[in-house]
Amino acid sequence: MLNQKAHLDLLFAALADPGRRTMVEQLSRGPATVTELAAPLSMSLPAVMQHLRVLEGSGLVRSEKVGRVRTCRVNAAALRTAEEWIAGRRTELAAGLDRLGAYLARDNHEEKS
Repeated sequence: MLNQKAHLDLLFAALADPGRRTMVEQLSRGPATVTELAAPLSMSLPAVMQHLRVLEGSGLVRSEKVGRVRTCRVNAAALRTAEEWIAGRRTELAAGLDRLGAYLARDNHEEKS
């Protein structure tokens, strides 16, 4: 199994492409076939399949083939992983800004004394 950093690298690399983000957005509303995913995009079906392979490789999307129809679904657990990482950075940033605010308030108070 991939370590967390490598997994995040794959997630964010997969989401770096606007076409793949469009696919994930569409799949967030529910399962879709490859043809349905390709409809709003200006790319060929083989290109859509290549993007889907990247999304599946990152764990963001899962697909199932029944007959000639491949249906894709978003993997909410993978999205949660990215969300948790972002939330952690937001928490660290807020803590840093709180420390800066406290320092500036203390410095300002000392100048007035």
